[in-house]
Amino acid sequence: MTRLTASTALCLSLAAPAWADTQIGVTMTSFDNPFLTILLDGIRSEAAKTEGVTLSVEDAQLDVARQLNQVQNFVANGVDAIIVNAVDGDSTAAITAAATGAGIPLIYVNHPPAELETGMSEGTGYVGSQETDAGRLEATAVCAALKGRENPKAVILMGPLENRAALVRTRMVEEAFARPDCAVEIVEKQVANWNRVQAQDLVTSWMTAGLEFDAIVANNDEMAIGAAQALAATTGKGDIVIAGIDATADGLAAMEAGQMDVTVYQNATGQGGQAVKAAVAAAGGETIEPEHWIPFEPVTPDNIADYRK
Repeated sequence: MTRLTASTALCLSLAAPAWADTQIGVTMTSFDNPFLTILLDGIRSEAAKTEGVTLSVEDAQLDVARQLNQVQNFVANGVDAIIVNAVDGDSTAAITAAATGAGIPLIYVNHPPAELETGMSEGTGYVGSQETDAGRLEATAVCAALKGRENPKAVILMGPLENRAALVRTRMVEEAFARPDCAVEIVEKQVANWNRVQAQDLVTSWMTAGLEFDAIVANNDEMAIGAAQALAATTGKGDIVIAGIDATADGLAAMEAGQMDVTVYQNATGQGGQAVKAAVAAAGGETIEPEHWIPFEPVTPDNIADYRK
């Protein structure tokens, strides 16, 4: 089945009504991440307007073992479906085994499981956005912003190395910058864990060391904002291009204030809502397709009004 067909089939299956008293267990990577807060709000909003659905929500606190234990508790409590925002996509096999072994539908959201590459198990699904598109759109916008500069240089702020989104977004930026029509030299690349403060500290240390660059390309808006704060406290932004991903409220506010030049909209609310719809459909006996993709969209100062709500 093609990806388009799979997505269409999933959309059709999600039209099924909820069973009465559908219990859904939800485990999130972290409650402290601003983007994941939007995702969780989307999950809660969809559940609230779906008759008979109740949620049990847990915070994994960035701990793989804690998240597995939460899923095992959901299984023991006999929930009708489980939604997982995975801490580590490469460590999801035990989570999948726990749910499928008990015959409980399992929906991964936003952070893809390793099984997405090898084939999702029956009764499981993934709702998210193509990370290749996120990195490609971000890099394309940065290349355009740097056009005309001689031998432009960039630094990259990465999310955690165990997070597939961080790895894929970074790889797509690297591939774009290596093309002759872009040709941006990457002079530094380090992990700042999606974190604003860590990014600010990292960029400050680069500035103190005298590192020169024309662009800061961050895997998410929080790190881009931290980079902007570091520049504001040292040399000032000047003509340095700052790019992020997610188009969070804070990211859009930073763009409106001239602190960011590029972001890429990831529809966290839509992902959360679709995850609940898939879980409800599966709990009701519907067959769900293994993948459903919600597109990324580039955001610049020219079209930011379309994303400010």
